[in-house]
Amino acid sequence: MKSVRWAALGLVITALLAGCKGFWDAPTTTSTGGTTPTTLSSGVFYVLNQSTSQIAAEVISSGTLDTVSGSPYTLSAAPSSIAVAPSGGFLYVGTVGGIYLYAVGSGGVLTLQNSGNPIATDVPAAMVVSGPWLLDAFISATNSVQLDAIPINESTGAYAGSGGAPPSQTFSIANSPTVKQMVLSADGANLFVALGTGGTIVVPFATGNSNPLGTAATTIPLARTGGSALSVAVDPSSTPRLFYIGETLANSGGTSGGLRVFNYSSLVSATLTQATGSPIASGGLAPNAILPLSTGDYVYVANGTGTTSQGNVAWFPITASGTTYTVATGSTVASGVQPMSLAEDSTGHFVLAVATGGSTASGDPDLDAYTISSGALTSAIQSKTGTDPVGAVAVTALP
Repeated sequence: MKSVRWAALGLVITALLAGCKGFWDAPTTTSTGGTTPTTLSSGVFYVLNQSTSQIAAEVISSGTLDTVSGSPYTLSAAPSSIAVAPSGGFLYVGTVGGIYLYAVGSGGVLTLQNSGNPIATDVPAAMVVSGPWLLDAFISATNSVQLDAIPINESTGAYAGSGGAPPSQTFSIANSPTVKQMVLSADGANLFVALGTGGTIVVPFATGNSNPLGTAATTIPLARTGGSALSVAVDPSSTPRLFYIGETLANSGGTSGGLRVFNYSSLVSATLTQATGSPIASGGLAPNAILPLSTGDYVYVANGTGTTSQGNVAWFPITASGTTYTVATGSTVASGVQPMSLAEDSTGHFVLAVATGGSTASGDPDLDAYTISSGALTSAIQSKTGTDPVGAVAVTALP
């Protein structure tokens, strides 16, 4: 099956803030942390502005942030999640009015498909694309966790079902679950869903089945009572080594956010095995997003440190000795207030972060772009992604 490129999303709608829908200012870009990397360019990436119901399409060209032609793209309803097809040819946007399909053209230009109508009526908190399936997750009317497998045409991106409800599975989870984030392992075998106070579940996946979703889920309880699973990620290699969960109260003292690192192979045994050093303090109160670097040598965590306090992005080195893995204390770089999502651009030059608390008045950025050097991040570009407050909740990059 095709590999899955994913972005770290934390996309539950908690409030739809009043914004300036339909208005747009070109990005105000600031260089920070030293010399602007004028020789570096990125691939195209997209930011979901929840409060203004927009998609901002952007690219870094020789150190300068530019908007893609036609950006921003106005949505008919507030967005909740975003996913890119592995081919890079299609973009799916989940909104409170359903899931919309865009074709990705030259230079990342988006064209709305299906005559402007949603291809599905689901309101997904998280989505991922895998081959002929668009997978989404949300809380059902019965307060269960529901996963739907929406059939799609890989050539056109369009809905490929014959009518009726798509294949789905529901799971009854204790402790008032909320879908925070979902990711499919690169080997295509397991879906991981972070469920807030409900912990994290792992659901088997088999793309060749008429219903590719497993009927049973493995539950990974929270590290500490009172905590919340906010984010989840899997090592991006085709034979995954590790998977990651970001939880509140999961540091060794139970007072702050923590990053839990597990051996992927231990999913098949009765006892999950954690890497040496896990759980490790994530660097803030709320580990909202996790991004393993494509090389697998570093993992990044976007941390909120309070509703009005500047957040950060922390990086942690991952080392291996045979099948024994170690996560070591890392470092942090400042971000906007409440960073919610991370992505690595297709060139590998930049880690991108968006923060939902950004506002022009305070000078707090919606978007941070960091250059990467031996895993370490240096702030290179800070920008707004629209007329604030935009409520930037997710960023994803074309493969």
